[in-house]
Amino acid sequence: MRVAVIRGGRSSEHEVSLRSGTAVAGGLREAGHEVTEVTITRDGGWFAEGEQLTVTPGAGLLDCDVAFPVLHGPFGEDGTVQGLLECLDVPYAGPGVLAAATTIDKLTSKRLLAERGIPQVEFIGVGEEDWQARARGLSLPIWVKPSRLGSSLGIVKVADHGELDAAIEAASRYDPRVIIEAHGGGREVECSVLGNLEPEVSVPGEIVANAEWYDYEAKYEKGGMELIVPARIDEATTARVRQLAAEVFVTCDCSGLARCDFFVIDDGEVLVNEINTIPGFTETSVYGKLFEASGIPYPELCDRLVKLGLERHRRERGYQF
Repeated sequence: MRVAVIRGGRSSEHEVSLRSGTAVAGGLREAGHEVTEVTITRDGGWFAEGEQLTVTPGAGLLDCDVAFPVLHGPFGEDGTVQGLLECLDVPYAGPGVLAAATTIDKLTSKRLLAERGIPQVEFIGVGEEDWQARARGLSLPIWVKPSRLGSSLGIVKVADHGELDAAIEAASRYDPRVIIEAHGGGREVECSVLGNLEPEVSVPGEIVANAEWYDYEAKYEKGGMELIVPARIDEATTARVRQLAAEVFVTCDCSGLARCDFFVIDDGEVLVNEINTIPGFTETSVYGKLFEASGIPYPELCDRLVKLGLERHRRERGYQF
């Protein structure tokens, strides 16, 4: 198939997206597809093979069988590019508009999971009623985060309640919506999900950060973290992690792919941390590594994702919205 891999984007995760997109393009070529790499610049321009694109139906290099957005953060993982592709009637891999818009915002997705009774750490939205008193009532440390950003950007670990205001100010430089979370503790375990209506879940892996916590440098610099597969948890806890990963995927109306992150407490309790609908996607990223350990090599994974995108497009075109 002719696949347009869309990478880059306007968010602060631009560089990570470039690396993910390059890897996906290589995996798709290895799987036998014809690939065009489309780069969105930081100022919003669309380019392919050195030429600026006019993004209209059938125009230029977006005249493809299926698109594969590998965009992280706002202006790509949040439903905006997905909405554009829907308007252009271009099939695409990954989450649809609703799932992307819901899951990019930690406050919104956590409220949705809370409605379903899915276990997670306590969280507070800055500006909510009594938020300051509630935040100061949390046991330390606590975490202050931009609500709509990934790759651990803008996250501040607060070890003293007197540091809270400065942490909120730092996080709000990235996003006016700020979330405060209780400390999860325990092991950090991640699980990859693949599919549409009937998701397939990988073997869980455990993150061991070679730093105080799993920050941007630990995620993306060589030697910053170690991925242990399978995670060092018992069979019952492994089953619980996999069951929750599938439940979160379905609850958030995800499609194609997602990576669900957890805290596994020493007593065996499993808490959902978050879900990422377009996780880091280099050949060494956690998402692909977990499926490789589950028997799906990287090129096959990329191939299945474009086919899942086409499957969803055909199914949804049977409805009159």
